[in-house]
Amino acid sequence: MKRFNLLLTSLLLITILVSCNNKKLTEVVEVPLPTAQEKVSIGYPDDVKANNGSFQLEKLPYAYDALAPTVSPLTLQMHYSKHYLTYTNNLNNAIAGTEFENQSIEDILAHLDINNTDLRNNAGGYYNHSLYWKSMAPNAGGAPKDTIASAISRDFGSYENFVTAFKSEATKQFASSWVFLIVDKSGKLKVTSSENQDNPLMKNALIPGKPILALDLWEHAYYLGYQYRRRTYIESFFNVINWQKVGENYEAALRRKY
Repeated sequence: MKRFNLLLTSLLLITILVSCNNKKLTEVVEVPLPTAQEKVSIGYPDDVKANNGSFQLEKLPYAYDALAPTVSPLTLQMHYSKHYLTYTNNLNNAIAGTEFENQSIEDILAHLDINNTDLRNNAGGYYNHSLYWKSMAPNAGGAPKDTIASAISRDFGSYENFVTAFKSEATKQFASSWVFLIVDKSGKLKVTSSENQDNPLMKNALIPGKPILALDLWEHAYYLGYQYRRRTYIESFFNVINWQKVGENYEAALRRKY
């Protein structure tokens, strides 16, 4: 009889434990999963600060999600707060205590020693990215207007011809590179490109001039959103070009006579 009672008690205990375990399992399954937005917190560009030095980050004039779907929020956050920040800090380290410490970024690029790869890469990275951010804006794109529109028609024959030339220059790039719309020394608009973080202000430029529009073709600029579809990224760039700012850059370049 005692054995029977012990067996009955054991069976009852096992039933209770199984019931509890099943209840716990059910409760775990029913906990709502975090959304994609909750899983990845992209933060705010104003929270990103460079170390003390001659150069600080150009303030990003829009939120990380403002250029989607052309530039995904996570892409922009990583690009601005990691890559651009690193170039800025490295630039400040490279010029500390040198003749360049109190010079403008344009003067540094124009006079640096091309063989000084540390300064060349980081000064170029800082300048190119600073221009890239300002080349884009939310609710932008379309055809340009006013003075810059006239200049494009004059120097390329039409806006459509410019688009073809720019896309062609971009799609033929193989590795990490940039594509620029520049104002050359005669005041004419031209499309050109550079490898790595070089740009048309440097001594080794194939076509020297003042950049007024920049497209970043490094993988970190697009891979999270487009993977291998670089051409789609290039096409989408025209949906966010800030032609108002490009026009301002053009008029400023004419005044400086690059």
